[in-house]
Amino acid sequence: MTRLSAPCLARSFLEAGDSAFGLWALFVSAFVSATLAPGGSEAVLAWLVAQTGHDPLWLLVATVGNTLGAVSTWLLGRLAALGYPLERFMKERSDKALALVRRWGVWSLLLSWLPVVGDGLCLAAGWLRLPFVASLAAITAGKLLRYAAVVYAFLP
Repeated sequence: MTRLSAPCLARSFLEAGDSAFGLWALFVSAFVSATLAPGGSEAVLAWLVAQTGHDPLWLLVATVGNTLGAVSTWLLGRLAALGYPLERFMKERSDKALALVRRWGVWSLLLSWLPVVGDGLCLAAGWLRLPFVASLAAITAGKLLRYAAVVYAFLP
């Protein structure tokens, strides 16, 4: 049995004339990509832009989905802080993310788009109780810039 990728599913629905599914596939892919689970939202966005041209809605949907996924990780960090001491919860690979957030604060969340490290940054920011609105703004800005670069790179 072959495994279908998100770009493959998006393509099949776009070819069938259902662009709403393309938007949902992009949103779900972007959301999952920003959580602790792996995803490939850049590939979905790149394919959609290459096939259909630039629609500002693609950029908006990818940014909102990815930002909401990162916010869910931030909230998990905030909730975890209620029951676990920081040293017990964080793994060695997250120590760098924690140190970065402690040093740069909210500004470190501009890098929340980075694979693997970005999840740790959002988790650490929630854990350290960085201000939510400022965190949301930095996360959104970083993700918007990343997706804008993907759109620009794959314009036909």
